[in-house]
Amino acid sequence: MPSPTAVVVVVTDEERSQLEAWARRPKSSQALALRSRIVLAAAEGGSNTEVGERLDVARQTVRKWRNRFAEQRLEGLLDEPRPGRPRIITDEQVEEVITKTLESTPADATHWSTRSMAAEVGLNQTAISRIWRAFGLRPHRQESWKLSKDPLFVDKVKDVVGLYLAPPERAVVLCVDEKSQIQALDRTAPILPMLPGTPQRATHDYKRHGTSSLYAALDITTGKVIGQLRARHRAIEFKKFLATIDREVPEEFEVHLVLDNASTHKTPAIQRWLVAHPRFVVHFTPTSSSWLNLVERWFSELTTKKLKRGAHTSVRALNADIRAWIDTWNDNPRPYVWTKTSDQILESISRYCERINASGH
Repeated sequence: MPSPTAVVVVVTDEERSQLEAWARRPKSSQALALRSRIVLAAAEGGSNTEVGERLDVARQTVRKWRNRFAEQRLEGLLDEPRPGRPRIITDEQVEEVITKTLESTPADATHWSTRSMAAEVGLNQTAISRIWRAFGLRPHRQESWKLSKDPLFVDKVKDVVGLYLAPPERAVVLCVDEKSQIQALDRTAPILPMLPGTPQRATHDYKRHGTSSLYAALDITTGKVIGQLRARHRAIEFKKFLATIDREVPEEFEVHLVLDNASTHKTPAIQRWLVAHPRFVVHFTPTSSSWLNLVERWFSELTTKKLKRGAHTSVRALNADIRAWIDTWNDNPRPYVWTKTSDQILESISRYCERINASGH
């Protein structure tokens, strides 16, 4: 039976400060604010009935929170955590979903979807989606990868990355490559402009009007690009581009070229030209490692911003568009800044190889 005499409530200065802060809450936790006001009123004296009349609450409510505070202090005013809905998916079912996702494929597809997996294991799509998100599984996605088999991979990575991070004095470092077979494509119908609520639209089919090849040399310090367009991409065109670079770069500077291992870069004619021009120093990237050549990043920007959605009725129009884009770029060049050291790159590749080996593939 409850005591007929109201419990005496005495609050400390620290408790009073906290109770007053809770009592002033304008929106959130109004239940906690009311409990705090009850305790503060009880601390001023008076019976449960008097406090209830003062705050316009029932006497039983005053007695409940007065006694709770006397027994448990501030903690007693807080709501206890409520039990949620009982878990209906067992660990065994979660394990089954993960195992099937990683180790099998459906009979009629190359990868699982939430629908097909739900039908397979007897759960709903929402449950499958939550399990996949929790374990970072995305069967609908696929990324490409390739590891270089170059026996000098480590040495070449250190050479090229060292060139990026610490370029030699009185030298120009140029990342050189060619973007071959750029097609002059024209849509079979005019491109429709973007409208409110409607994106730009172009026909899926197109007409071919020939191809062009772009030779480019990206200065890693200034970001400027030396570009030259050719109808073909043979060693003779590459040799002419080297001669262009020789004219563009002042004679007092050495020229360090970052190149891939294309056959047109290693012909006897090219080697003789390099011997005749000793200020040119070549640094080859490892095989299958185009990501190490910064000019590839520039090619990607050219493709995204100009070529992908362009329409050209002739190779001449395509070349004029590319030259104009290069001129605009060189008016406000933005150099790409390489940040990772060779050790960081090699460590990252090593970790990835360990993950592949650990997966059993």
